[in-house]
Amino acid sequence: MLKGIKVRLDPTPSQERMLLSHAGAARFAYNFMLGMVKAAIAGRVGWFVWSKAQLRRVWNSWKPEVAPWSAGNSKEAYSYGVECLANALKNWADSKNGKRKGRKVGFPKYRTRSRHMKFAYTTGSFGLIKGDPKALKLPRIGRVHCFEDMEKRVGDGRVLRMTVSYCAGAWYASLTVEYPDPVVAKKTDGGTVGIDLGIKTLATCSDGTVIDNPKHYKRNERKLRKASKRLSRRVQGSNRWKKALLAVQKAQAKTAAQRQDAINHATTMIATTYDTIVIEDLNVAGMKRNRHLAKAISDAAFGEFRRQLAYKCLNSGATLIVADRWYPSSKTCSRCGTVKAKLSLADRVFVCDNLSCDYAREGVDRDWNAAVNLEHYVAPSAVGDAKRARRNRKTTSPQQAGNAGPVETRTKQNSLMAVS
Repeated sequence: MLKGIKVRLDPTPSQERMLLSHAGAARFAYNFMLGMVKAAIAGRVGWFVWSKAQLRRVWNSWKPEVAPWSAGNSKEAYSYGVECLANALKNWADSKNGKRKGRKVGFPKYRTRSRHMKFAYTTGSFGLIKGDPKALKLPRIGRVHCFEDMEKRVGDGRVLRMTVSYCAGAWYASLTVEYPDPVVAKKTDGGTVGIDLGIKTLATCSDGTVIDNPKHYKRNERKLRKASKRLSRRVQGSNRWKKALLAVQKAQAKTAAQRQDAINHATTMIATTYDTIVIEDLNVAGMKRNRHLAKAISDAAFGEFRRQLAYKCLNSGATLIVADRWYPSSKTCSRCGTVKAKLSLADRVFVCDNLSCDYAREGVDRDWNAAVNLEHYVAPSAVGDAKRARRNRKTTSPQQAGNAGPVETRTKQNSLMAVS
């Protein structure tokens, strides 16, 4: 099992200059080899394969001529730049040939100092220092102090890779650590829960628990707007511009850290409380096309919520089920199973179209109704079943949650605010 560990570094001024030099070396190797690839396409130099190994061989043959100063940095920095270019070219080729899903990937561009300050170690003696838990060893740079006990965080794992990056005025080390695969017993005492994700409330559980949406970006938006306005009034490249840029970066990093912490609290609680968890397969990219809700949807970070929940369920022994994207959890009545013809985003109370249903008279919270439907979701046994369900969803009612057992009554909602 692989696990990522990120820690902030505390380098001395001389070490920071070396870190900048290594990041520049990785960027130089990337840009030089990208120029060679473009020259090969234009026919100015001989053709060569764009594999990682071949790009590295071409770089090593040119290195004494174009980078006579290369001995001042670790060879790992240059290898990282070449590796990044090989991955970028592969992603572009796969996207162009239809082998890569998602948004279309463009041809690699030259990297600038303002956007790419990163390098990595994969070979050599790097990582933890025995007897010195609050430090990391970086070849050619030496012992670099860090703010956490790394022996405690890494434990009995083996460090495979260490990536050093610069963000918002601080240096960080991200370690890829290998651990033995844990033997986790399947949980059987937590029950099943359906979770409906939303903007007003981040997550609504079918047992009545509500996780409020902290809306960190909206909270910090005024401060970020003020910092951005100050940056726009500075002369680009001046010292005052650099100072204002750092203020903007710190504000953005703080918002991202607060959001990450809140989602960590929420997903940990869910993964350790329940044994079976059912969530929606949301089309987040499509939802963000709505210009009125794009900012709020991005701030909620549904994709990050699902990513964290997936690996935490794996570690805790819980089972995560992702409902089919076309399953009408919001439009289906959790009491009688009737599917509404229309349900707009403005309708926060679900009123059933079946006049004989209790929810037709009093209504019920829209998010909780969807969460109950997800709790009783039955996953298709095969791809063919899923296709038939989508084809017949307009004429056939889905699984009627209320008919699976005794009629359910709504429990009192418990509010959980997951903030940093």
